[in-house]
Amino acid sequence: MSELTIEVIDARAEPYAAVPTLLLRLAITEPSGDPVHAIALRTQIQIEPQRRRYSKDEEARLLELFGEQPQWGESLRPFLWTHASTMLTGFTGRTEVDLPVACSYDFEVAAAKYLHSLSDGEIPLALLFSGTVFARRDGVVSVQPVAWHVEANYRLPVKVWRDLMDLYFPNSGWIRLRRETIDALTRYKAERAIPSWEDTFELLLKEAGA
Repeated sequence: MSELTIEVIDARAEPYAAVPTLLLRLAITEPSGDPVHAIALRTQIQIEPQRRRYSKDEEARLLELFGEQPQWGESLRPFLWTHASTMLTGFTGRTEVDLPVACSYDFEVAAAKYLHSLSDGEIPLALLFSGTVFARRDGVVSVQPVAWHVEANYRLPVKVWRDLMDLYFPNSGWIRLRRETIDALTRYKAERAIPSWEDTFELLLKEAGA
């Protein structure tokens, strides 16, 4: 059996998932012509921030992740975004499948901070594949690993990411806080009879002169 080749040909938001989910459309080719019964495919997805340019506003928003711009020659390195997996059914030659990628909007996660900081352009991704291929040749079923060097690059449009987040969290985001901080904010909100959390944070920012 020949080695698989995998490429990402498209990306779109899954509108009906329980959590924000990006669908990466994969094209998988097995050139030998032997029937493939199934593939259990695992994917490690990395972001490669050094493979794009940044505006001044983006540089300012990325300060916490990468430091001052003169440091970027050292600090801009590939980092893990997430893991994803899917199961492919039988095919011969070539097939396409959606790889569901669950996406966090928790700003404590480096990838979410990075993605939120981008205004436009593309997000350089590297997909590293592993898993198991179940195939048949000359009447014999074989079980083989996906070769360790099978990988794909993809430039995900920032617009696709923003459309996904707007679909699940319209004009909003998430910040994780300690319970003590939440309790203090709740008391502050109640004591001043502030009607919403949005108004609470706006008042705090006003008092801080921000």
